[in-house]
Amino acid sequence: MAGKRATELRTRSVDELTQHLLDLRKESFNLRFQQAGGQLDNTTRMRDVRRDIARTKFILAEKTRAGV
Repeated sequence: MAGKRATELRTRSVDELTQHLLDLRKESFNLRFQQAGGQLDNTTRMRDVRRDIARTKFILAEKTRAGV
């Protein structure tokens, strides 16, 4: 799944990746609040969001270095 996800992200533009990163950070923020309040049922979603953030930042850095 990770390979497919990275391939999908590489097809997006820098602006789309930046917006995606912002959305993921908002989701991460909300998940942390749910966990603190004891309302979070799917704890693996936090790990998935963290990894998606890292993957998106990595691809953004690749595109920045490449000058795309």
